[in-house]
Amino acid sequence: MTIREQLEERERKDLSPLACLSAESRGRIRPVEPCPMRTCFQRDTDRIVHSKAFRRLKHKTQVFLQPEGDHYRTRMTHTLEVARVARTIARGLGLNEDLTEAAALGHDLGHTPFGHAGERLLNEIMPGGFRHNEQSLRVVDRLENDGAGLNLTYEVRRGILCHSGPEAAETLEGQAVRIADKIAYLSADIDDALRGGIIYPLDIPAHVAQELGNTHSERINTLVMDIIRTSRGQGKIRQSEAKGRAMSDLRAFMFESVYRNPVAKGEEGKAQEMIRRLFEYYLSDLDQLPPEFQEIRVAEGKERAVCDYIAGMTDAFAVERYLDLFIPKSWSVK
Repeated sequence: MTIREQLEERERKDLSPLACLSAESRGRIRPVEPCPMRTCFQRDTDRIVHSKAFRRLKHKTQVFLQPEGDHYRTRMTHTLEVARVARTIARGLGLNEDLTEAAALGHDLGHTPFGHAGERLLNEIMPGGFRHNEQSLRVVDRLENDGAGLNLTYEVRRGILCHSGPEAAETLEGQAVRIADKIAYLSADIDDALRGGIIYPLDIPAHVAQELGNTHSERINTLVMDIIRTSRGQGKIRQSEAKGRAMSDLRAFMFESVYRNPVAKGEEGKAQEMIRRLFEYYLSDLDQLPPEFQEIRVAEGKERAVCDYIAGMTDAFAVERYLDLFIPKSWSVK
């Protein structure tokens, strides 16, 4: 018996009857030989962590554009926090932690530079719109590995796609990632907004603080424990009515006080104009696209190729390309 088979047997014995077992995965788009060491979901985690798109997350905005200070979240740190919250929920419910972790680590691979500001702009100018969850799936299916994709399992792919948007993942593990994403970004964004002086502790609605706690760790612990208690033995991931209402009120407060705050978001218009001009430039001179996007241009159209290229940029690389293309350089005699 291989190590993988031992792990699969351990899952059958130890996990909840509601868990998704590695041995019962619906498989990959392209069948591959099983790994003797890793389950299919462990293998997916490795493929995601070793991808170029994953490494780029450390240079992509979470909420605040290019903040001064080392302790503000990036898209990478957000992803890691989601993975930890999701795994804790999965562990508490006896679900498959490896599936949960893989979907969590891949959920934001398709996010644009400059966070949701970049996403809104691409959604505006891209024919058919743009949604980062769909782009994340496109990254793992089409763009990574020199166009071959990562060939992930069905369950991980669905967890990535369904972390936002109208569809819910079929697995409880995928549903855990969806709620963990909301818990992680709300709690972390409060932390960053407090650090940046955008809000102050007493600004948080009193009934929300009373229900969820006053600190970052208290809020996460309260919400996670509530989900575990409410979802145990159920066929879906759920919150209690009281905690769900408090979390909804907290989200509304964050939109009013942080996400639409002109002090915190004042530079977003500049970032969007930069992306718009880059999009127009590459659309008008397609030969300037890197070689790996030329095949997409032929097969799927010029807008698709330009969108894929820009969506994959880090904040710094987008600024670099903009400066190179549109800002005059100093002249000197060689």
